[in-house]
Amino acid sequence: MSKKGKKYRAARQAIEPDRLYSLAEAVAELKKLVFAKFNESVELVVRLGVDPRHSDQMVRGTVSLPHGTGKTIRVIAFCGADKVDEAQAAGADLAGSGDLIEKIKGGWTDFDVAVAEKSLMREISPLGKILGPRGLMPSPKAGTVTDDISSAIREVKAGRIEFKCDKFGNVQVVVGKVSFAENDLVENIQTVMREIHRLRPASAKGKYVLKAFISSTMSPAFRLDAAELSGA
Repeated sequence: MSKKGKKYRAARQAIEPDRLYSLAEAVAELKKLVFAKFNESVELVVRLGVDPRHSDQMVRGTVSLPHGTGKTIRVIAFCGADKVDEAQAAGADLAGSGDLIEKIKGGWTDFDVAVAEKSLMREISPLGKILGPRGLMPSPKAGTVTDDISSAIREVKAGRIEFKCDKFGNVQVVVGKVSFAENDLVENIQTVMREIHRLRPASAKGKYVLKAFISSTMSPAFRLDAAELSGA
């Protein structure tokens, strides 16, 4: 097992392990611990009091971050020839149908999000074996299967993200970059938390937000005050 570097260990010592940090305080302290030479992503991890083994307790949704993710999102659009120009004008990196499908069948998956017209889903469905395991398959639940292709592309480009809990009830999502202003990171996180609360399953009993943490790509994590986040 590789050992953590000196800078990581120094950052770890700056965090009080038994302390529950307020969101604003954790963001401020996190920005002080930045030591990498690149613009690190900031990640939120929330442990929910749900049992995802039951389909009625799966938490999954999309949310538009008010300040985006700080990442350039590569978007492709499965659409008819009459919508290609519209899709590209909205920001799609590639758009089309037959040629794009064949390109992916050949193993190409160099994109972050795919959107699709509803009428093309039958043609796209064989790509599920390739795109599904990578989380790239267009989905109505994620808002990426729609007849309003241009709006979907613009929303994704502007910072709409998808999230879902894993088999342990954890939601893990990128909420910005360490270069963001503190208030922007706080607002992005609050926006995610409001949507997570809105999606609380009716069958989920007891405490809903059990634990929450934020960290950057290279930093240790700050544990957040879950009670504060429950009122976000």
